Amino acid sequence: MINRFILNEVSYFGPGARKMLPEAVSRLGKDKAMIVTDPGLIKFGVARMVTDILDEAGIKYEIFSDVKPNPTVSNVKNGVDAFKKAEAGLIIAVGGGSAIDTAKGIGIVVRNPEFADIVSLEGCAPTKEKSVPIIALPTTAGTAAETTINYVIIDEEKQKKMVCVDPNDIPAVAIVDSELMYSLPRDLTAATGMDALTHAIEGYITKGAWEMSDMFEIEAIRMISRDLPVAVEEPSNADARNGMAVAQYIAGMAFSNVGLGLVHGMAHPLGSLFDIPHGVANAILLPSVMRFNMECCLDKYPAIARAMGIDTTGMSAEEASIAACDAVTALAVKVGIPRHLSELGITENDIPRLAEQALSDVCTPGNPREVTLSEIVNIYKQIL
Repeated sequence: MINRFILNEVSYFGPGARKMLPEAVSRLGKDKAMIVTDPGLIKFGVARMVTDILDEAGIKYEIFSDVKPNPTVSNVKNGVDAFKKAEAGLIIAVGGGSAIDTAKGIGIVVRNPEFADIVSLEGCAPTKEKSVPIIALPTTAGTAAETTINYVIIDEEKQKKMVCVDPNDIPAVAIVDSELMYSLPRDLTAATGMDALTHAIEGYITKGAWEMSDMFEIEAIRMISRDLPVAVEEPSNADARNGMAVAQYIAGMAFSNVGLGLVHGMAHPLGSLFDIPHGVANAILLPSVMRFNMECCLDKYPAIARAMGIDTTGMSAEEASIAACDAVTALAVKVGIPRHLSELGITENDIPRLAEQALSDVCTPGNPREVTLSEIVNIYKQIL
């Protein structure tokens, strides 16, 4: 079997790493950028932490902030038009997965105009040209969009999240600066952190997992279990913030190359149909889907338990696996994640439509256990 691993050309880490931005721009040989961000990051001054660096270096830029929390086809099309009008040479994406995913869509279409309808990018689109160079600066510790070959865009007409997988979209440079995450509210810190944990666990048990991806995912699980509760309770704790920033990147390095599973398959329609934040959807689903998969993962769940601080000495594989599931539930409760979909306005009448989309989602086939429509319905009902 041949395994592939694709990573950024260059990545920078640590508090204040954004100071490397002028060097990164210079290395790419471009003299004007389009910044892709969202209105909230402009309002609260986070985007300015990046633009101040550009101003000091005399680097020209224009800002595009038409980005929704769950980005749409229209957002990407508007961004393509804005990039052309700006006559920029690269994109600087400042934000969470929404901004970085929008930037990826823009960068791909500018260089591959035959995909200008955007919807044709769903799945593994056969693009020929690499994206416009992207420098990605994440402001959340969750999606790892700065290091993945994936992006997610909503098709408004079908009310469906399109998962796009394309080696040509990976940002050329990732700058993981935890100082950009200090103002993240408690609830978003929790949700994005559980999103990162979901990436690590699903990437560890997915059908495509292998020794190299396992190595990264287990370390990410260990770090998230250690640092997420502290980051939630002590937002200005520099060590915890930086730990989460690095952990989510580590998880992204691996899952980007091996795939995900049913948690993401079931989370995507919750976002596209009901606009539920992706991290919250993943966090609610993760413990139940882990229990569904347990019989296929008795060889791996004990390692998850140990990475989360559980002493599995004397436990059987099944006992240690149950402990892993319980540890994930306990962490979600500790950081304040809702327990039930009904708390988010979902009703039993919504489940059939959710299940249909989940079954056909591009992430679902990566699940270690085969799943049927009725089983997906039952999982949704368990957490209703």
